[in-house]
Amino acid sequence: MRWGLILAVFVAAGVGLWTVMSLLGGGQVGLLRPADAATVAQGQSLYAANCASCHGADLKGQPDWRSPGPDGLMPAPPHDVNGHTWHHDDETLFRLTKLGPAAVVGGGYESAMPAYAEMLSDEEIVAVLSYIKSTWPEEIRTRHDSLNAAREESK
Repeated sequence: MRWGLILAVFVAAGVGLWTVMSLLGGGQVGLLRPADAATVAQGQSLYAANCASCHGADLKGQPDWRSPGPDGLMPAPPHDVNGHTWHHDDETLFRLTKLGPAAVVGGGYESAMPAYAEMLSDEEIVAVLSYIKSTWPEEIRTRHDSLNAAREESK
């Protein structure tokens, strides 16, 4: 009986701590951490080193990104508010980055974007994507959070 009571107290304390930490986390939804300054700074540096050459230092992507180039491949899209990055939930963005668009889309889809699984760790991929999300206006970030919430609810 006594050990059961002690266990119950620890479980209740753990649930309470988890609830408080969730609330203090600013209601983060999904994998990305756009409000975490250290993560965003790391992501900005990694983006500059690994992504900016195609997607632009200003996240504006390549010209005419909606039409295939001469090689038949789609140019790199923007990651700012004008692109479609924020139309995908965190898990999809993570998989696209880690595995590459060709693997995620399938069906013979070809892309110039490589898979970053061998180049960046999972945490580094999250940092890059967190940096990108941190640049979006609050309205877009909120809409993106709702995509993540809907995905979580559907699980």
